[in-house]
Amino acid sequence: MADSERLSAPGCWLACTSFLRTKKGLFLIAEIILCLVVLICFSASTSAYSSLSVIEMIFAAVLFVFYMCDLHSKISFINWPWTDFFRAFIAAILYLITSIVVLVDGKGGFKITAGVLGIFATLLFGCDAYFTFPLKQQRHTAAPTDPTDGP
Repeated sequence: MADSERLSAPGCWLACTSFLRTKKGLFLIAEIILCLVVLICFSASTSAYSSLSVIEMIFAAVLFVFYMCDLHSKISFINWPWTDFFRAFIAAILYLITSIVVLVDGKGGFKITAGVLGIFATLLFGCDAYFTFPLKQQRHTAAPTDPTDGP
């Protein structure tokens, strides 16, 4: 049994590293890291806004694991493109609102830093929402035309 576990470990590592090279994998890793940095800045200044970073970091980590392990193809009752789009879109809106509130109130170095990083998080989540928009991914192909049909 230990030999079969040892043989499957490189396959798992290969799946992880191959997903990290995709655009979606890079977006999710960047979101997790940026949410962690914003969480540290919010916690250093005021803990009132840190829950947004925690929730978005957890959502991004869960989606990262689902995409990395290819679980999204095995769980078919969830529409994954729309779930991912709404997660990123709502996160962009919430980070924008929170960052504006923090920057307007900004009475310390960590608050201003958290507000600016929140604006970067807004841009990152907005780009993620733009690139994962499900209707944008469905390309329309032109119907074949018959050259004999004509005026």
